[in-house]
Amino acid sequence: MKKKSAKKVLHVITISFVIKHFFGNQFKYLKNKTGNKYYLACTPSKELVSWQDDFDYHAIPIEITRSISPFRDIIAIYKLIRFIKKEKIDVVVAHTPKGGLVGMISAALCRVPERIYFRHGIAYETSKAFKRNLLKNIERISGYLATKVVNVSKGVEKFAVQDRLNQKNKNLILKKGTCNGIDARERFNPGKYSEKDVNQLRNTLNIAAGDFVIGYVGRLVHDKGIDELLEAWQKLKQYANMKLLLVGPFEDKDSVNDLTKQRILSDSNVIYTDYVPDSAIYFRLMNIFVLATYREGFPTVSLEASSMELPVIITRATGCEEAIIENETGIFINNSSKDIEVTIKKYYNEYDLCKTHGEKGRQFVLEFFEQSIIWNTINKELEY
Repeated sequence: MKKKSAKKVLHVITISFVIKHFFGNQFKYLKNKTGNKYYLACTPSKELVSWQDDFDYHAIPIEITRSISPFRDIIAIYKLIRFIKKEKIDVVVAHTPKGGLVGMISAALCRVPERIYFRHGIAYETSKAFKRNLLKNIERISGYLATKVVNVSKGVEKFAVQDRLNQKNKNLILKKGTCNGIDARERFNPGKYSEKDVNQLRNTLNIAAGDFVIGYVGRLVHDKGIDELLEAWQKLKQYANMKLLLVGPFEDKDSVNDLTKQRILSDSNVIYTDYVPDSAIYFRLMNIFVLATYREGFPTVSLEASSMELPVIITRATGCEEAIIENETGIFINNSSKDIEVTIKKYYNEYDLCKTHGEKGRQFVLEFFEQSIIWNTINKELEY
């Protein structure tokens, strides 16, 4: 049987922040299986360049804005076309609405035979009027130009079919979902972090050993339910040993309201870290994880929490229904401060339930979402 020749694969993203989440050691793993060469085009940043040796890709710094910017988008497409032609790229894989748009246009104009669009969510789900139509049409362009579309969850695929974002036969999901799976063996393994390191971080953040810590990791924006979480916190902070740990940065786009921000920054029992390079160890400080989100693609962060043996409180937003097993690894809630409050109290008052849901959550991740399961699926079904 003739051995398949190695391919040159170009991934297109907008910001380096997602590299660890979208890829991690995926390129190393696939390169070992296939011999392929991997390139990563992204807006220039220190991380893009410094991580290329760690994650085994070749950094291609090209400004690809997250917002709609026709002039800069044309420049990005022009630069991508030049690179694709120069390197004779065999496969272009583009991520998120904006990366998908410029990546798929560039690949189609260069007649790249394999054009794969990863639909990480439905960006227009909570938008209205003109913006909703604009974002929907961007999805349709990317879907039309792609030869395959990877939807990160059944919920996202349902939207794709319902709104006719691309031909139905292009759609696929990697096993039970996500784009990259979870490094449950090493990075998100609670047993890999020493008590010394955990206690040192706990002391730095002024968290006592007996504190019950409500955790969240991600961008602090309205769509993630942060306003509702802080509203619930106003009732929960009466418990002297409760703390709220928020790991992630504020963002101007879709920002939380002024009162929420003020509550976060002024309350000594709310620990706000801002952006951290690696959030994994912070899960070890938490007792439960809350994601009161309005929209997702697949909430990978909830799998990270489950892998770290935390029960997950989450809404039924698009993509979230597959992220937990109801009443086994977590509990579904509505986007209401009252529902958040009541569910947190349930875990606070039922230690055994909290522990059992956390342990079952890790088993759930290991069985269905461990990263090598997803990477093998990429190798088999996408062949890059």
